[in-house]
Amino acid sequence: MERLEKLYEGKAKILYNTSDPDLMVQYFKDDASAFDGKKKGTIVDKGVMNNHMSSRIFQYLEGEGIKTHFVKNINDREMLVKKLDIIPIEVVLRNVAAGSLCKRLGIEQGMILQKPILEFFYKSDPLGDPMINECHVDVFGWATNKEVEILKAEGIRINNLMTKFFEERNIRLVDFKLEFGRHKGEVILGDEISPDGCRLWHLETNEKMDKDRFRFNMGNVEEKYQEVYDLICN
Repeated sequence: MERLEKLYEGKAKILYNTSDPDLMVQYFKDDASAFDGKKKGTIVDKGVMNNHMSSRIFQYLEGEGIKTHFVKNINDREMLVKKLDIIPIEVVLRNVAAGSLCKRLGIEQGMILQKPILEFFYKSDPLGDPMINECHVDVFGWATNKEVEILKAEGIRINNLMTKFFEERNIRLVDFKLEFGRHKGEVILGDEISPDGCRLWHLETNEKMDKDRFRFNMGNVEEKYQEVYDLICN
């Protein structure tokens, strides 16, 4: 599949058109950012690891009946994906109290939640991805009521599957974000699933194994990404 002109460049990925109007090439960069782009840097070979980890997880989810934009892995930094009309809503699943949940509600980090919490955030870098609810989605027409129900149902299904997937690899899935889009009238999972968008803690020690190590200058960022990569892909 021939890669054509650049369609979009984000903080961690570049999307390219292809000779097939229904398909794109998703390229993974080593660039890293945090705090709505206020902190920027590089995680060496992050793009390679995230590409392969996302490919592996998409294949796992597809095998469990979750429809995704993943078509195939092309090389170390590129995957072929279906072109999506992105729904501008981040779906966040939380299994353990961490991050903004603790800040907003004054909850102690590390508390195991009795059941998963699902939250919606509006995808807008200039606004810092503000938290929203279903009323906002309805009033501003970001998704239909039926699509919202799909986002919630698929979010919970994916969380259950991924929690099991990571636990089998001695990793606790603390929280993570999902992005969805429309492809030929169907809502399917898009973007990527990697330590960039998932909080991952060692199941026994609670050691952080994700982008929080970059975000909070904890060190050993590449080593922990490599450790997660080895557990997922080898």
